[in-house]
Amino acid sequence: MKFSTRFMKGIGMLLLVTYFFTACKPSDSKIAEAVTSKVSAVAQGLTVDVKDGIVTLGGQVADDATKAAVAAALTGIKGVKSVVNNITLPPPPPPVIINPDDVLRKMVDSVFAAKGIKGITSTVSAGVVTLTGDVKKSDLVKVMQVANEAKPKKVLNQMKILN
Repeated sequence: MKFSTRFMKGIGMLLLVTYFFTACKPSDSKIAEAVTSKVSAVAQGLTVDVKDGIVTLGGQVADDATKAAVAAALTGIKGVKSVVNNITLPPPPPPVIINPDDVLRKMVDSVFAAKGIKGITSTVSAGVVTLTGDVKKSDLVKVMQVANEAKPKKVLNQMKILN
């Protein structure tokens, strides 16, 4: 055989082998289809993008466990070279802010109720307790002591004193 004939057969064989190996690998669209099927079994509303066998996931899930489960579901899918997990979690809820004035007012009101003091209303602003209502002269010291037990910045007496 001549060199050029052997060379041409070698090139042809090389092209055939190259075609065989590239034809066997799944296309990006087939990979995307398989990945979407697996992902939708774990979580809804996620996006899947595949380019050159690299899978990019997007969207939002409720927690870290679901995010990990989605990524784990993709193991073993033919043609997936790597996974870029861009799935996000919802932001945490804002912290509950407890108004110290509300806490102070509830404390004063509960002590009044526990000691049987009635007819007195307490309001609190910036740590200052203002007492209004009618109080017997004999109960005035007791009411003021109870209000001060809550340790406010100040107690303002705007109560009407009865004999």
